[in-house]
Amino acid sequence: MLSKRSLVGVPLKFHTLALLFFLFLGGQVFAADPAVSDSEEAISAGKSVFNANCKTCHKLDQKAVGPALRGITDRRSIEWAKSFIKNSQAVIASGDEYANNLYAEYNNLMMPSHEFLSDADLDNLLAYIEYGDKVDPAAEAAAAAAAGSEAGAGGGGIPTQYLTIIIVVLVIVLFLILVVLGLIISILTKYVNKQDLDETDKEFVSQKFEFGKVLKSDAFIIIVTALVVALVAKTAIDGLYTVGVQQGYAPTQPIAYSHALHAGTLEIECQYCHTGVEIGKSANIPSANICMNCHMHVQNVQGQDGISPEIQKIYDAIDNNQPIEWVRIHNLPDLAYFNHSQHVKVGGIECQTCHGPIQEMEVVYQYSSLTMGWCIDCHRQTEINAQGNEYYDKLVQLHSDSKDALKVKDIGGLECAKCHY
Repeated sequence: MLSKRSLVGVPLKFHTLALLFFLFLGGQVFAADPAVSDSEEAISAGKSVFNANCKTCHKLDQKAVGPALRGITDRRSIEWAKSFIKNSQAVIASGDEYANNLYAEYNNLMMPSHEFLSDADLDNLLAYIEYGDKVDPAAEAAAAAAAGSEAGAGGGGIPTQYLTIIIVVLVIVLFLILVVLGLIISILTKYVNKQDLDETDKEFVSQKFEFGKVLKSDAFIIIVTALVVALVAKTAIDGLYTVGVQQGYAPTQPIAYSHALHAGTLEIECQYCHTGVEIGKSANIPSANICMNCHMHVQNVQGQDGISPEIQKIYDAIDNNQPIEWVRIHNLPDLAYFNHSQHVKVGGIECQTCHGPIQEMEVVYQYSSLTMGWCIDCHRQTEINAQGNEYYDKLVQLHSDSKDALKVKDIGGLECAKCHY
């Protein structure tokens, strides 16, 4: 039989190569561009930029709404990365092949532009992307378990990297066992061949490797079955944790209404159309009458002649006394209670905090995950602005002994009955 030997003298047979293939399957190692700073100061500043602008759609080491970010300066140049972060649509429109492939891979989901970020902000952001939060997997798993027991339920499910790590560890163990067995067989074969053996023993020792027997062996079947079961289970669990999560959902509306034009270019306040946002539970969908406040006079876009076909649909709705059947985008389950006025009027939360850069969206999509874990995380981090509000005076007094700022979690933001009753 023809076989090559490795540096340690172990025959590189089919089962060895198969295990090596599975060992390196899915393993990705990236080397950051040396020009990216790895200082703690840059990483810390970059984390703030990431949390404020990128965290909702991206993770460092796994896919989310968008691709995993770590290693971007290995895959592309720093200048390309900065250009894409600031205005991805411009890079895509330029015909860049890599950018267009990304755009197609993620269902043509438009990434908001970040023209407001300075060059220093981008440098810090890239520093965090490449070097930030590289924690020990065991410690990260323990922290996630502790957070899960405190919150009751999270929004992201079981992180994909944990299951991948388990599979890789199992493959490494099997590979090491194979190496040890190979060494033992190699040593014993050399020793036995030096002995005076009868014909039966010589035939046994010198028997040739048969590929068919390997494929039918119990060990090979068990290994392949275990790997397949693990991968299928991982895929199924990841799928179960995405049930009910519609992040990125962007349905076609009956009228091609552009928030980028109305809220962005024309700077119309959200509250002008969504009149209930400060006084009630729901923000409410604007009626055609609200549209007519402006479109009684504005009949087309940018001074064009005639009546726009989209604006004509508003006139038709008024003439036929029929409501415009807008498609709801943001849906919470019936078991969850959310009050817009409590967050917008009392809490002073900007619309963009939950709905993203709405002023840049031609087609509105669900920007945030709106999961329980996402809400709880916000309650843990958001500080209460108690200045000038007598309602919080007693709470501030009770919290005065703490070194931390008063946050939503300190006034019942983590209580189940606040949202479920």
